[in-house]
Amino acid sequence: MEIGSFLIVFFMVRYIRTSLQTAERFPEWDRMLLMVQYVATGLLVSDIFLDSDFTKWVWHLLLIGMVGAAYLLKDFRPVRNVWLAVGPFILISLFGDLVELIVPDFYESIKTMVEIAEMFSFIWMVATWFITRKQQKALEKERLKRQQEEEQNRIIASQNVMLEQIVAERTAELTRQKEELEQTLTELKATQDQLIQREKMASLGELTAGIAHEIQNPLNFVNNFSEVSVELIEELKEERQKTDRDAGLEEEILADLAQNLQKINHHGKRADSIVKGMLQHSRASTHEREPIDINNLADEYLRLAYHGLRASDKSFNATLLTDFDSNLGKVSVVPQDMGRVLLNLFTNAFYATEEKRKTGLANYQPTVQVITRRIDGETIELRVRDNGCGIPASVLNKIYQPFFTTKPTGQGTGLGLSLSYDIITKGHGGELIVETEEGKFTEFTIRLPT
Repeated sequence: MEIGSFLIVFFMVRYIRTSLQTAERFPEWDRMLLMVQYVATGLLVSDIFLDSDFTKWVWHLLLIGMVGAAYLLKDFRPVRNVWLAVGPFILISLFGDLVELIVPDFYESIKTMVEIAEMFSFIWMVATWFITRKQQKALEKERLKRQQEEEQNRIIASQNVMLEQIVAERTAELTRQKEELEQTLTELKATQDQLIQREKMASLGELTAGIAHEIQNPLNFVNNFSEVSVELIEELKEERQKTDRDAGLEEEILADLAQNLQKINHHGKRADSIVKGMLQHSRASTHEREPIDINNLADEYLRLAYHGLRASDKSFNATLLTDFDSNLGKVSVVPQDMGRVLLNLFTNAFYATEEKRKTGLANYQPTVQVITRRIDGETIELRVRDNGCGIPASVLNKIYQPFFTTKPTGQGTGLGLSLSYDIITKGHGGELIVETEEGKFTEFTIRLPT
């Protein structure tokens, strides 16, 4: 009995301390439970050396007190199931001791049964203890698993907060970069518009210089024939005032006046067409096609480009060769745009020949040739060939790129060929092809559908 009671006390104290974690949660109860262990150890020693019946009842009171505390105290409610393990043993041992005290003879007749019952109740307690331990381990494992899951959830939540913060910062950064890119794009578009306008103004300046030279010739004729006509009129007046008038001379003077007026009219119209061409080139393109004579347009812009360059460089001189197909007919194009293309190609050709001339090559004569041909019933071809310095093979695939130029800084925007290519290919559905050999020649070919 004493050994069993001691084991029960030891089991209950260990079970309660482990299940409730009294050392951390209930320090006061933990000290009292340790005290109960010491009391149980003292009672066991007393039983061994004193062999007194008194200690037996102390064991009963200690066991009943512990079970009652476990069942009644609020802090011990989670371990109430300890009663299921130790209750049978306590009741059977208490019943046996009471029967032995009150009815000794009857106890002797049932003693064997009481001992067997105590043995089974002890086995029940041990089995329950093992099962409880197993359950506790399972519960502890589950608790640890839950803690790990909670820790993982906490880490995930923390990471989510960090990720949301990073995403918010990244979004803000991307928004800022987007706004900067939009601002940069706006500035680039404005710069591009300015450069395009500069290219147009540059071509207009070259055209104006050529026009100033071209228009000077018809104006000189107009002025000269006007002065001669004034002199003829004065002669006619003098002849009419004579008493002996020479009718033949008067007819001759009138014929000369008529011829002069025709020449004045012809050169006046020539000057008028040059001015109209300049105005047409300078105004914004309407993108409306008109049937025009490509031969006349090419010839006019060739000479305007040539004289424009000579206006800025008096030492420049070049041979102009033209081979125009008389059966070319009129082609439907946008005159302003086609004029810009031709002016750009002619200017580039003259520039290439001038650069080659500056190298001091012996017996070199700058030459620019313009050829027109009708290839078939649906396509015409215009070729501009120069014997200049040619285009290096390393940059040949870049010449149509916007802002790319082989000219020194300040002498070209890099938009001339790019705009020309777009005007021919996109604006007119044609082709702009280049053939070149460095140091020898460059030939641009325009093919247009009729």
